[in-house]
Amino acid sequence: MNETRQHIRTHVYRRPGIHFNRLVRESGYAPGQVQYHLRRLGDTDDVVDGQFYGRTHYYPPEYDDWERGALALLRRETAREITLYVLEEGPARPGEVADALGIARSTLSWQAARLVECEVIEKRRDEHARMQLAPAHPERTGALLSRTAPSFPDRLVDRFVALVDGVLDGPVER
Repeated sequence: MNETRQHIRTHVYRRPGIHFNRLVRESGYAPGQVQYHLRRLGDTDDVVDGQFYGRTHYYPPEYDDWERGALALLRRETAREITLYVLEEGPARPGEVADALGIARSTLSWQAARLVECEVIEKRRDEHARMQLAPAHPERTGALLSRTAPSFPDRLVDRFVALVDGVLDGPVER
């Protein structure tokens, strides 16, 4: 394996779930170079990919389908914050989560739908039949959270989206 391919492989193994554009930025190689070497790494099953919400993410082969989907979402700051909140605080009503995190309800709704779809969190009813968000697989999710940390550019994009959502939603009624 040549040096460039080894460098890309190592980067994917250190940051499972990294998406293509971020890998290009962090590796310093041209997009075509990265594509070529990822294709070759995929041919030998050294790296696997997955399409999630408009991005291609790359993983070491030992990650299963659930872990791949969860990592793709947990690399996004808002999804990560929602997940951390319900892991730390336990089941919570959506309004409580949105207020605690200072995010628009529409942002919470969109992110929660993705997290439910990938079975990171689940929606359940409390004793008063009110909707709550709860961790679906707390131990597995906690282990994956330790492998992720959003980059500065990713945090900026997430905060911009939250800002726009807040402007579009108007003031939050309490």
